[in-house]
Amino acid sequence: MSLQKLGKAIEAAQQCKSVLDAVESIFQRGIPDVMVEQKLQETVSKSVELLPELWKQAGAYQEALASYRRALLSQWNLDDECCTRIQKRFSVFLLYGGVEASPPSLASQTEGSFVPKNNLEEAILLLMILLKKWYLGKTHWDPSVMEHLTFALSLCGQTSVLAKHFEEVLPGIYPRTERWYSLALCYSAASDDEAALNLLKKSLNKNESPNDINALLLAAKICSSDYYLASEGVEYAKRAIGDDELLDGHLRSVGLHLLGSCLANESKIASSDHQRSLLQAEALKSLGEAFSLDRHNPDLIFDMGVEYAEQRNMQAALKCAKQFIDTTGGSVSKGWRLLSLVLSAQQRYSEAEVVTDAALEETTKWEQGPLLRIRAKLKAAQSLPMEAVEAYRALLALVQAQRKAYGSLKNGKG
Repeated sequence: MSLQKLGKAIEAAQQCKSVLDAVESIFQRGIPDVMVEQKLQETVSKSVELLPELWKQAGAYQEALASYRRALLSQWNLDDECCTRIQKRFSVFLLYGGVEASPPSLASQTEGSFVPKNNLEEAILLLMILLKKWYLGKTHWDPSVMEHLTFALSLCGQTSVLAKHFEEVLPGIYPRTERWYSLALCYSAASDDEAALNLLKKSLNKNESPNDINALLLAAKICSSDYYLASEGVEYAKRAIGDDELLDGHLRSVGLHLLGSCLANESKIASSDHQRSLLQAEALKSLGEAFSLDRHNPDLIFDMGVEYAEQRNMQAALKCAKQFIDTTGGSVSKGWRLLSLVLSAQQRYSEAEVVTDAALEETTKWEQGPLLRIRAKLKAAQSLPMEAVEAYRALLALVQAQRKAYGSLKNGKG
């Protein structure tokens, strides 16, 4: 500890390690629960907990990783609280430390046990162990554990697993509306929009939190992807943007964007041309207001371009398509597709073909399907049937390859 205070982290770590090496050589089968002086146990516990922190201070991150694993895999007779602190610090280091950890050594692996392949898996395993300890009453509730687990599981797309953990948390830990919203986020990310929307409806009930901005925006977003829920989404979006005092510029822009998207989708199932025209005009108005608050949002620019194109305002659609490509640096293929389709609608086929060919060169083979379809239609529009057939042949070959690959993957999982 004195060496640490003097800024000599390496020397302190080496001294700490020598203490643990000595103890390990004496107690080769681990420190027994009894017959060990309290003073010695305290020294060992402090050394085990301190060693990885000293290596981190010294910038020796691989040694820190090895020390964390040694602390958790060797039998040091640590109490639950000490072990919990080490597990949490190790999981945080794995998630945010920026150091790629190699899998645990074969010597530390028991037959049939799960062996994490990377930092993320190891961190998730540790965090789940910490949650289980809390469920069993071995440690106190630490909300940051759930926050770290949320980050880790979201990072690898396992939000349905995260939802199960939120469901298992005892009532009273989270306010129920917060719990419902967290679950709705998980289910929405896992493409279970029906379950997510049902939870949000409970949360937005007049007896719960009817004016929760985040819940209203999420409900509107879910509804915006379904023509038959679009009118419901319009109501959620209007409620979200209804109180100017509660909304900052960014959230207002998000609300207006979602309102425009819902109105645009509602127009597609309108019962009359007159109603369709009114809804389309309202959609463009909302998207325009959103754009005035956030002029560099690529998703908003793209949606405006699509809406202009569907309303046959090709000049405005062309401007949006070019702006989307500029904003994203040309890295998103749907921008090139939109530009090509708009040019095609203006009967500028040769320009559309140049754009499509350029986009195909920048797109991976697996994602070329929509662009190949556009190329085939452009060839057909220019009365070039043989070249159109060649484009469709390339598209068919890609579809067959994808089906074969997905079939193999499915059989492998089975």
